[in-house]
Amino acid sequence: MKVAAFDEVSLGLIGLSLLAALVALLLMMRERWKSAGIRRELQAVSRQKHELEWGDALTGLRNRKGLDASLDDLAHVGSHGVVVVLLDHFRRMRQAFGQEFGDFIVKLAAQRLSGCLPPGATAAHLEGGEFALAIPGNRADLLEVAELAFEQLALPVQSAKGQVILVASLGVAMADAPEDRGRLIEFASLAAERAGAGLNGEGKVCVYDPAFAEEARAQAFFVNDLRAAVENKELRLLFQPKVDAQSLQITAAEALLRWQHPVRGNVAPAVFVPMAESAGLMGMLGRWVIEESCRVAASWRAMGLRMRVAVNISALQMQEEDLVDHIAQCLERHGLQPNRFTCEITESVAMQHTDTATATFERMRSLGLHVSIDDFGTGYSSLAALRRLPASELKVDRAFVADLEHSEDARSIAASIVSLGKALNLKVVAEGVETQGQCELLMLMGCDELQGFLFSKPISAEEMTGMINSGSADGPESLPFSESLFMSTRLSGL
Repeated sequence: MKVAAFDEVSLGLIGLSLLAALVALLLMMRERWKSAGIRRELQAVSRQKHELEWGDALTGLRNRKGLDASLDDLAHVGSHGVVVVLLDHFRRMRQAFGQEFGDFIVKLAAQRLSGCLPPGATAAHLEGGEFALAIPGNRADLLEVAELAFEQLALPVQSAKGQVILVASLGVAMADAPEDRGRLIEFASLAAERAGAGLNGEGKVCVYDPAFAEEARAQAFFVNDLRAAVENKELRLLFQPKVDAQSLQITAAEALLRWQHPVRGNVAPAVFVPMAESAGLMGMLGRWVIEESCRVAASWRAMGLRMRVAVNISALQMQEEDLVDHIAQCLERHGLQPNRFTCEITESVAMQHTDTATATFERMRSLGLHVSIDDFGTGYSSLAALRRLPASELKVDRAFVADLEHSEDARSIAASIVSLGKALNLKVVAEGVETQGQCELLMLMGCDELQGFLFSKPISAEEMTGMINSGSADGPESLPFSESLFMSTRLSGL
């Protein structure tokens, strides 16, 4: 009996031990399940955090940080590179049609670029109309993707604003060396900018070359020099006379900006103006030109000469809300009347119906400025749009003037522009007149004023003053001024 009792006690103890072990096991498993659940939750939160940090809310693509993470992953895979995609004229389209249309363009581009990706590749939206693709493979693989992307983007699509065709400039850069990894996007961007600066100014694919970086550094120094050019008094204005088409006497002058670099010498406007636009310096240069033109015009007015002075207004200046205020302040400061100051605006810029540009035109009208539509005949103006603009003058583009003596088409276009100007009660000016034959044809067509090397090259204000003082008609460099311009400016206030 004692043995049996012992066995029962022993069995009971063993049973309790097993039960305790089972409970402990269950508790341990519960803790593990709980830890695993927490871990899964943490992983889900981490994924969401990465999606927020790495994703672009507008397009659903990755952002710059997400792109960097993708490139880090590709670095462990092998050969890879980046394709940067710049949508040409995106900023202009967004300004013209609004933010909603700009977002539509970005989403459309994102969708089409995503459809071009090979396995293992990533698309990212960097900003505005700029995208980047991180792609595994060699240079041929990247070029194949770039060509496909170019073609897909260019497929027409209907929108609320009409048919849209996206034209893009694409840059390709390979990670040829470990030190290239951190600058791949920069290299591809340089190549894309080079693609957009080609002969047609848009729509190409370009592969990065190390020389691009050297040129970019040189351009950066050049831009710094340009920024300091006003303070260092390196900028100057030349003036090209406009002459009456019947009397061939000077009636006005167009101000033309020049830059005398201390090392490079004379820098052509075709070189520094695009640089100024891309660097955001056109506003500063434009304001200097307006101020200096008013100063020179005031000095001529003090001599008794009421000659109209013309200044070119760029597309970027037309987007400045205070442009007309600045012109008004300069005119008041120098005692000039608005109708003696001409704003020359190219036809393509005049036809950009953005809210800011439209408001600028209306303020020009209110102030009473003399507005000239430059390079006329090269754009797509409508009669309705021309009638709404506060223009007083059309300038026949020099391309038609150059071919007048040899092309019936050029003569027909020039004659049509003159007739159109007359019908709209606008003065018509022909620029680029270089031969006597061109001059005679334009006179027969009824042009009001002529401008070009036949009469005078662009000259300094001092040389123009010499013309004023001489009043001689002995050759192109000493054209007479119209006597009507010498009416008493002090008494008339003009």
